[in-house]
Amino acid sequence: MSFKPISDIGEFGLIERMRDIVSPTIGHLPRLLLGIGDDCSVLECGSGMVEVATADLLVENVHFDLLTTPLQHLGSKAISVNVSDICAMNAKPLYALVSLALPANASVEMVETLYRGMSETASLYGTAIAGGDTSSSKSGIVISVTVVGEAEKEKLALRKGAEPGDHLCVTGSLGGAAAGLRVLMRERNIMVEHLRHGEAFDRDVLGNLSDYSEAIERQLLPAARTDIVEFLNRKGIVPKAMIDISDGLAADLLHLCERSRVGARIEEGRIPVLPQARHIADEFQEDAVNYALGGGEDYQLLFAVGCERFADIAEHPDINVIGKIVAEEEGVVMSDIYGMTIDLKAIGGFNHFRED
Repeated sequence: MSFKPISDIGEFGLIERMRDIVSPTIGHLPRLLLGIGDDCSVLECGSGMVEVATADLLVENVHFDLLTTPLQHLGSKAISVNVSDICAMNAKPLYALVSLALPANASVEMVETLYRGMSETASLYGTAIAGGDTSSSKSGIVISVTVVGEAEKEKLALRKGAEPGDHLCVTGSLGGAAAGLRVLMRERNIMVEHLRHGEAFDRDVLGNLSDYSEAIERQLLPAARTDIVEFLNRKGIVPKAMIDISDGLAADLLHLCERSRVGARIEEGRIPVLPQARHIADEFQEDAVNYALGGGEDYQLLFAVGCERFADIAEHPDINVIGKIVAEEEGVVMSDIYGMTIDLKAIGGFNHFRED
């Protein structure tokens, strides 16, 4: 019997197949407005409100390395990446459920430190940690977080809904998380190489990381953009389509366009790249724009709004218009600084099952 490797269809091809298999179950819950295929599932609650829910995994040696990731930072990130999905629905987070699998040699102090990071960050978002589960693990730490939030039904933002002519906006700056990871992995490799050769570990062999502090913080301590959701609500702006940038600008823009059945044209010169990411890219002889397009883990918001809301959007200093939504047949492309057109499908983003 032959078997198809998951790498042949990729992470999102696998998700499509899972969605097809479970689709008959949707009929058991008529109030479920949206299942697999967006940042969150959506359940109608009545009185014009909906409940949104998301779940995410952080797996040791896949999503994090304990040589480069402090446990308190890891706890904080586990909450933030899920709250970011809630923000991508234009919703407010309410509570989290945390499940944790631990190796037998994990200490009580490790778990306490991890949970302090979760608790402090959840408090910043006004989110309760309401329960979960624990288990042993034979392959490192595994953290599973589910966050539930709420929104007014008429203010809900999905990945679908963008139309040709809409402005395409992004919050914050991009590329910092990928640049920070690049530095952390270099320092990790230096450390491991010394230990492999039986040399006494000397901290002087590591670089001065203070020069990279902003990028490293973007990697270790991302912040969900609850402030942007609050701004949009104050202004009465409901994005026509929205997604958070977890896999890279190119990949997540493709997801939004596929769901909306539109194309997009963005301009390289308008992409807000973190200045420190540019310095790091120069040091590694790489292109910082590629960090923004394909690096992932920035957890900023990418959304489409009608042209009539441009003046309101322009009031916010941390929202940039990077392009426009176009007809589907025009593709999803970027105009680079030399006037060349680049197909963003060729850039891709993070894919768990891609063979390197």
